[in-house]
Amino acid sequence: MALNIKPIGDRVVVEAAPAEEKTASGIYIPDTAKEKPSQGTIVAVGTGKPEEPLTVKVGDKVLYGKYAGTEITYEGKEYLIMRESDIYAVL
Repeated sequence: MALNIKPIGDRVVVEAAPAEEKTASGIYIPDTAKEKPSQGTIVAVGTGKPEEPLTVKVGDKVLYGKYAGTEITYEGKEYLIMRESDIYAVL
């Protein structure tokens, strides 16, 4: 499925990974205690800046800051739009 959002400049669109449903020991986490995910998959990239081309591409799994980006809802799905500099690492 292609995403019809085209970010501008050095921005990327990330689909966040789902929050953990239970702990490693099998205890279920209630919705109020779930942490905001800090990793996801890039689904769209901008063109970059002329002096700084983007180093990430569509399909990369990335780690980003807990409060990075702006949350948007598009066609019923949640996405984050953030600058490439908000991404800490590619997995």
